[in-house]
Amino acid sequence: MRSALGLMLASVVTAIVIAGVWFWTSSPRADAAPPQTTAAAKAEPLPAAAKQAARDDVETTAALSKRADATQAAAPAAAPAPAPMPAPVAAAPKCANPDALGISRTVVVDTNGGPGFGFLQYKQYDFLTDKEVVLTFDDGPWPTTPAVLKALADECTKAVFFPIGLHTTYHPDILRQVAAAGHTIGAHTWSHAHLANKKLTEQQAKDEIEKGFSAVKLALGANPAPFFRFPALAHTPATTAYLGTRNIAMFSVDVDSNDFKSKSADEVINNVMTKLDKEHKGIILMHDLQKHTAQALPTLLRKLKAGGYKVVWMKAKTQLETLPEYDAMMAKTEKPIATGRPIGNVVQTVAE
Repeated sequence: MRSALGLMLASVVTAIVIAGVWFWTSSPRADAAPPQTTAAAKAEPLPAAAKQAARDDVETTAALSKRADATQAAAPAAAPAPAPMPAPVAAAPKCANPDALGISRTVVVDTNGGPGFGFLQYKQYDFLTDKEVVLTFDDGPWPTTPAVLKALADECTKAVFFPIGLHTTYHPDILRQVAAAGHTIGAHTWSHAHLANKKLTEQQAKDEIEKGFSAVKLALGANPAPFFRFPALAHTPATTAYLGTRNIAMFSVDVDSNDFKSKSADEVINNVMTKLDKEHKGIILMHDLQKHTAQALPTLLRKLKAGGYKVVWMKAKTQLETLPEYDAMMAKTEKPIATGRPIGNVVQTVAE
């Protein structure tokens, strides 16, 4: 009995000792030393801009984290995809004709003081190099002009047009086609008057010049370039001086196509190429009014390309401010009544 009681007491004491040891070793001790750390330096306050940037960064990071968490929940983690290549910058529209004559260079003309171009008369500015030409057309707009525009467009090249003011009242829509194609448009007087005619007064010559420019402006709804060519290249000291006061550049010629005298498209082509073989460069004078010129132009442009010639396109630094009194005069000019019906619906060829 005593032995059994002793064993029971011994068991109880052993259990108490074990419980005490467990309690002592597993509970946190108040005198245990904390881990050694180094206090961080006090941060400097951020300026307002930096705070906004930091906030933006946080918002961006949070958004990315949310997307990442959603992705991880939906699918197992995958290796990050390589960064995509930057998208190429869209190039300017290219010419549809890979073998086009095109434009070799574009020059901008400061017309202050009325400079002259074309060595037949104005031996001032020799800006063209060997094998460079400027394409120019007088006397339009006319029903033949669209064919000229198509030939130029097919070769992705540009020209300078000198329309007659009166003709713009007949065919303003055609002149707008010239502008829409991106060509330079100056003026060629109101009625193609010979400004060196001794019967013409200085005021009448001035009227011819200004009415021509205002008629072009009326047709286009925009100011023309301050480029002018005298009909028959006939200038006088008074008219050239006047153009100088208006800061209008004067155009003569280096290569005359003589298309107004030519009896065929082949003759026009031969005239231009023969003179170019001699001059090697220059401002070419043609007339978009002439049927043979419109017919010759596709072949002529190809011959220029084959001969190694390059087109220089002339633009004006600033447009001409037309005079209000002439604008008002042109606005009152009586114009033909337009029916809006295409000519093919009015006049049709039934037999040839």
